Amino acid sequence: MRAFVGLGANLGDPVAQVRAAIAAIAALPQTRLVARSSLYRTAPIGYLDQPDFVNAVIAVETGLDAATLLAALRDIEAGHGRERPFPNAPRTLDLDLLLYGEETIATRALVVPHPRMHERAFVLAPLAEIAPDARVPGRGTATALLAALPGQGVRKGEPA
Repeated sequence: MRAFVGLGANLGDPVAQVRAAIAAIAALPQTRLVARSSLYRTAPIGYLDQPDFVNAVIAVETGLDAATLLAALRDIEAGHGRERPFPNAPRTLDLDLLLYGEETIATRALVVPHPRMHERAFVLAPLAEIAPDARVPGRGTATALLAALPGQGVRKGEPA
């Protein structure tokens, strides 16, 4: 199954954190990295008194089911010291399962597509870079959704 994962960090060394997380995801069982976006610098949303984020999106081919993949992503976050003190808090690493094939999943633990991805340029810009025709079920393509967003302070940087 083709899955897309959003990565973000703004504490410690965010570039190193994101790159290490990409390597950890690529090393998961039954999982192969097939594309990675550039790194993007993004202003915080919600809680503004924090450093800018480094964001990226990767595509993987995986034999893991969505719940198992999400659990593995949470384990990688925990290994990087991720804490969740309050919504939109600064973080050492944030991993979001954005899309899992064309499936729509709504459980207590997992919602796919990610419920706010269509509103966030820091997700859509790197997604459109690696998969411009990726479809967000019920919403449209990454490219079309990105074009419909007002500027959100997302700046493309170096390769992930």
